[in-house]
Amino acid sequence: MQLTRYSDYALRILMYLSMKERDGAATISEIAAFYGISRNHLVKIVHRLGQLGFVTTARGKGGGLKLARSAAQIGIGEVIRKTEAHFDIVECFDVQANRCRLTPICHLKGMLAAAQAQFLRELDAYTLADAIAGRDRGFASLLDRIRLSTAGA
Repeated sequence: MQLTRYSDYALRILMYLSMKERDGAATISEIAAFYGISRNHLVKIVHRLGQLGFVTTARGKGGGLKLARSAAQIGIGEVIRKTEAHFDIVECFDVQANRCRLTPICHLKGMLAAAQAQFLRELDAYTLADAIAGRDRGFASLLDRIRLSTAGA
């Protein structure tokens, strides 16, 4: 099972904001530079995360992005469910027959759906706070290391 790049980036944005939770707002440009990801990709995702109630945005001086709820209140499973547009593992469709030819005898789709449900239940046990181990003590040093490595590049 593989998540889309959209969900991957959404999680990265939320994790970054989780690390910045006490320091204030972040900007899209700051997040893009931190991960080395195109700012344009992140703009669309941040907009959607705002619509979904995961982030708040403010324009102008002192503005930026913040988590709409604490990191401990944002479940990883919830994020995945809301950011994965089509989460079907298999398509089960034959263009000519307008359905899969194995439909009368196949139980594969049901098995995969059960596995997917278990996958999401497992993710429901975790929050953004869980995803960033040592975020309070490690974020500043991580930022410093990244600044040093990009300054020399």
